[in-house]
Amino acid sequence: MTPEVRVKRVGPVEVPLPSYQTAGSAGLDLSAALSQRVVLPPGERRLIPTGLALAIPPGFEGQVRPRSGLALRHGVGMVNSPGTIDADFRGEVGVILVNHGSEPFVVEPLARIAQLVIAPVARAQLALVESLDSTDRGAGGFGSTGH
Repeated sequence: MTPEVRVKRVGPVEVPLPSYQTAGSAGLDLSAALSQRVVLPPGERRLIPTGLALAIPPGFEGQVRPRSGLALRHGVGMVNSPGTIDADFRGEVGVILVNHGSEPFVVEPLARIAQLVIAPVARAQLALVESLDSTDRGAGGFGSTGH
């Protein structure tokens, strides 16, 4: 099943529609809706607009993920990764970039800054119980399954 995601351009900068870069790409590239470059100093974060609002169909979500090339070459990622775009959200999609690198990073207008994966969502039905079934792991948390 291929969900149809309706896209609306918003804001003063006309950005390209998100696109898959290869036939096997899972994510659509999102661009920076900037009219001028933005400098992101080391250790800082900034909300970068995409200039797009989406209508994601019920039963799906948009996952905004960092681009691996920006992470490897510049140490630039996202603070909330993945960011979630709910099916009922109609505002502009923004990307919270963070510079983990040692040099300032320049976000150029229309630069590809993140990727968008459209994924199915299962809605859970919660049941309050007095006890849970036991497992080999039990309550072991962070680092409990190995080194």
